[in-house]
Amino acid sequence: MPLHTAAWRAYLKGLGLACDGIEVRMHGKRNDEIVADFISPDLAPDVVFAHGAAKEQLFRDMMGAEIEAHLVPGVVDFLASIDDAPIGLASNAEPANIDFVLDGAGIRDRFQVIVDGHQVARPKPYPDIYLRAADLLNVPPQRCIVFEDSPTGVAAGKAAGAMLVGVQTHPADLDGVDLLIRDFRDPALKDWLKSVERAI
Repeated sequence: MPLHTAAWRAYLKGLGLACDGIEVRMHGKRNDEIVADFISPDLAPDVVFAHGAAKEQLFRDMMGAEIEAHLVPGVVDFLASIDDAPIGLASNAEPANIDFVLDGAGIRDRFQVIVDGHQVARPKPYPDIYLRAADLLNVPPQRCIVFEDSPTGVAAGKAAGAMLVGVQTHPADLDGVDLLIRDFRDPALKDWLKSVERAI
């Protein structure tokens, strides 16, 4: 997320536009919503798409070969440690960015299901993306654990009825989560997961 923030700031600066409050206003949203907010709500769909695509290319250029350095600490080991539960990815991110990160970090095979915000009618904060992922995983939403780092995503996870772990990748209000962690190395995560497993 910090790199997405930096990319949007650089992109908007290149357009001569202010980017006040970008950290709060962009997190968890799809590009079409961000473009409408920061550039104009009256743009033609192809122009909206072009702005979003240009920003995402900038994001990938900025990340370059440093993907692993930008991952949330501990996430690769955490994913590798799960061998008996289905895992899905539900993200408002652009499909090209999802592919870029999953393939670049070598973690695509950890996810049985990948759902992006363009595959559902309503993006986060609506629950659609999580409900779709749960359905594809054949797991009731109430038995799913959602990991989120944005208030928009937390709202979506709550609306879906899932359990929630807030990940503090950047300053954000993640109130209402069942567990709050700094990253995936947090020892509280392992203990909490054991308690959830016992409960269900």
